[in-house]
Amino acid sequence: MFGKKKEEKRGLRIIIVGCGKVGRTLVEQLSQEGHDITIVDRDGQKAQALANLYDIMGVQGNGASYGVLKEAGIETADLLIAVTQSDELNLLCCTVGKQVANCAAIARVRTPDYSREVGYLREKLGLAMIINPEMEAAAEAARILYLPTALEIDSFAHGQADLIKFKVPEGNVLDGMNLITLGQRIAPDILICAAERDGQVIIPRGQYTIRAGDILSFAASRAVGKKFLEDIGFKTNRVRNAMLIGGGRAAYYLARQLLSMGIQVKIIEISRERCEELSILLPKAVIINGDGTNEDLLREEGIERDEAVVALTGIDEENILLTLFARRVSQAKTITKINRITFQDVINSLDLGSVIYPKYITSEAIIRYVRAMKESMDSNIETLYHMFDHRAEAVEFRVDAPSGVTDIPLKDLQLKDSLLVCAIYRDGKVRIPNGQDAIRVGDTIMVVTTHTGFSDIRDILA
Repeated sequence: MFGKKKEEKRGLRIIIVGCGKVGRTLVEQLSQEGHDITIVDRDGQKAQALANLYDIMGVQGNGASYGVLKEAGIETADLLIAVTQSDELNLLCCTVGKQVANCAAIARVRTPDYSREVGYLREKLGLAMIINPEMEAAAEAARILYLPTALEIDSFAHGQADLIKFKVPEGNVLDGMNLITLGQRIAPDILICAAERDGQVIIPRGQYTIRAGDILSFAASRAVGKKFLEDIGFKTNRVRNAMLIGGGRAAYYLARQLLSMGIQVKIIEISRERCEELSILLPKAVIINGDGTNEDLLREEGIERDEAVVALTGIDEENILLTLFARRVSQAKTITKINRITFQDVINSLDLGSVIYPKYITSEAIIRYVRAMKESMDSNIETLYHMFDHRAEAVEFRVDAPSGVTDIPLKDLQLKDSLLVCAIYRDGKVRIPNGQDAIRVGDTIMVVTTHTGFSDIRDILA
């Protein structure tokens, strides 16, 4: 064991098995939120480097070993998270941990065979959560292709409302309009929650004047959000066909969803063996055996005419180049899968359209659960979304009991700065609140803020 624990650290005792990309992301975020972290990995150098970087504890060894887990402190742990590259090892780690400790357990499982049995595995093994990054990334991509104008779409209020991100084009009706005018003339039932301009992210107020090039996120009910985009001149019809480049797990999950939506799917995959598997798994899709980075092949297969191009190879650089090529030769909606989380400033400067980070999706789901474990009985986190590369958060709370935020008009609450209560879900309806509205017991509340670490609805108070 190496590294040391921070003094006077409050929070949950969490063991993370696996020093890969997801493990590192979880260590970074959970240590910042004040939790007591121990990292376990077979590679002692990786574990030690991470332990030294974040001033946490590190243990070298097999996370499925009782001895290793005991050294990591499993007997007093609140949560065990297994995110190694092996599904079987992750499930075994959680099983061993549950046998020796009264802790919650989360496993990352990516294999389609297991994913079809998530409910059974979670129940029989007593797991708090089974998370599949590729399946979650595919679900996000499918939401975007259903409304291709959007850069990102995050759902809340049990799917009744959306948080939609889009970029304001040159000459758009919004260019030069402030938010008060927007609400009065065009869209009283939407709320601009966050804005990015020149690399800076803010929570805008009514006097904020929109400019071409701004990237905006707004909250609205599903029907209203789509109508707003139509009213400001955006195409909102879902795509009719999509080319997926790369035939891995994410492509399989995405193709399955798109086909069920009636969207034609074409997959280009370099491995003949994988093509044969996909032909059996996805009989309604067109499977092409070829190199997806070959320009002639892409043109021959109709990239210039396809309405969507999704780059899903296992190599980030290839995905970026494929997207840039697609945007140069076509009008297609593009989605790029990025596995690494380095060089984000460079990636953000490129015109890639929508970018999906599976590891962020995984970490968000796990952090949402961690915060729900930590919070009081008065409220509960329903959803959590990181926005603008983790520079803002959208957190949805369920209000289960009276507190200092309930039954008081929003205009009279002393709220933190850089924070908006952007939607209230009550009695099956989504409401964009004004200053006269009050939070009630039974409501679900969506808050957008540049602060981080909220785990209770009362955290919104200054």
